[in-house]
Amino acid sequence: MEELTAPFDLIVVGGGINGLGIARDAAVRGLRVVLLEQDDLCSGVSAWSGRLVHGGLRYLEHRDFPLVRESLRERERLFRLAPHLVKPLRLIMPMYSHSRRPAWLIRVGMFVYDALSFDKKTEGHEVLSTQGTLERFPGIDPDGLRGSVVFTDGQVEYAERLCAEVAVAAAGAGAVIRTKARVEEPVFADGRVAGVRYRDVLTDTMHEVHAPVVLNVAGPWIDRIFRSGAPEQPRLNGGTKGSHLIVDPFPGAPDDVVYYESKKDGRLVLVIPWMGRYLIGTTDLRFDEDPGNARCDADEMSYLLGEVNELIPQADLTPDDVLYTYSGVRPLPYAPGVAEWKVPRSHVLHDHAPDLPGLVTVVGGKLTTYRQLAEDAVDDVFRRLGRKAPTCVTASLPLPGAGGDAAAARTHLLGLGLSAQSADRLLALYGTRALDVVQEAAEDPGLLQVLHPGTGAIAAELVFAVRHEFAQTLTDVLARRMLLAFEPDHGSPVAAEAAAVLGARLGWDGDRQRDELAGYADWLTRLAVPGRESAGREGSLKDSVR
Repeated sequence: MEELTAPFDLIVVGGGINGLGIARDAAVRGLRVVLLEQDDLCSGVSAWSGRLVHGGLRYLEHRDFPLVRESLRERERLFRLAPHLVKPLRLIMPMYSHSRRPAWLIRVGMFVYDALSFDKKTEGHEVLSTQGTLERFPGIDPDGLRGSVVFTDGQVEYAERLCAEVAVAAAGAGAVIRTKARVEEPVFADGRVAGVRYRDVLTDTMHEVHAPVVLNVAGPWIDRIFRSGAPEQPRLNGGTKGSHLIVDPFPGAPDDVVYYESKKDGRLVLVIPWMGRYLIGTTDLRFDEDPGNARCDADEMSYLLGEVNELIPQADLTPDDVLYTYSGVRPLPYAPGVAEWKVPRSHVLHDHAPDLPGLVTVVGGKLTTYRQLAEDAVDDVFRRLGRKAPTCVTASLPLPGAGGDAAAARTHLLGLGLSAQSADRLLALYGTRALDVVQEAAEDPGLLQVLHPGTGAIAAELVFAVRHEFAQTLTDVLARRMLLAFEPDHGSPVAAEAAAVLGARLGWDGDRQRDELAGYADWLTRLAVPGRESAGREGSLKDSVR
């Protein structure tokens, strides 16, 4: 890893959506910024959410109107700035006689929700009768049904792709992005934090980088960034674990996202159409271990399956229907004694002075509001540097894949001999940057070959991920750039071929390719279904990948 010898204005620790958003905003406004990520872009909680871009309807219960307004405003911006990745969709919220939230309260909440999104271009809410609800959602349990409300929010099916594009935009504005760079300890000068020492986890070598401001944006890892060299700090992270189940389409499954109140405990549960399948979530459990160890457990799976079967009697889902699971830890403020669902979701900037002046930790934050969080954080950095902050312009800057003519791009892709399946996939994941992906095959036509028949993914995506999107390992490529890890076969039947393609073009020898395959197999264990050896339906994925 090349030494970062030039002085920087800002070091950002953490390559999730919030850290990347800060790096982009800072670079666009002229700051010299470097981002250090211990694993890979979007390798933490940014990837493990319900992948909704929402206004935070349930935050109305806490009367957090500013957060709802901010969320709704940022949701609309994402519709405009990343239309290839963030799309409006309709949600249906059933109302039952047993619901703890009365129907009148839900209707009032809907009017407030629409009022707070007064600048939206999407349609407002509608109230459906019992019969209207059954016509829209025939599989729903009619017992005690009192109607429903239907409203608009957004979805980012590929949160990893959103992070990748923000990273590309940040680098294009001048930010330096380093992954596999685990921060270990602070560097001091004149009694202040003046940089950090970090470890290249691929080569196990230590490096230093210097800047007068260090922003800790490590999500649920914010209390764990320094392994040594720093005085003990107050606990800031009170994250809770949220788990999701992924299942194939099932009898009675809805066309809309269903957002409903649990019959068992009143929590809000979602059934979300996602990548041709369904995402069921989420739980909300205290979790004090390393966030990287979060896994769905049998009780969570039983709870979620039970809720869906109560709502949709035809579903009759069992653990055998679960394709895989995933879990993440929400980066919430530490709030001892407060019920998990009541912990505030808004972000704060925590100054570590006087113990660690120069270090600021971002606590909290949501995927939907990452751009506003970045604006707030960068304004604060300029203040700490004693410089006037230029106007933030990210509210009007489209992400890289949003530009150009998508229809013309599709025509070009088909003209290269790609199937409609491959062309549509490229445009869905990369927007008009799909043209840059296929450019990798200009002197290497073999890269236009389909790698994964189930999705139409092509080999050029492998090379593009490493050369242009900061991927360094096979796992980075398959899990967080191409999204093959989230297909039912997890991409494992083509993993060896993918390693060989990358090996031939990047100089990976046989040992390196075997190590990459083993690393991918290990990563896939985090998708395991409780009670099964691995995330695969048949046997060990480690064996099938190797």
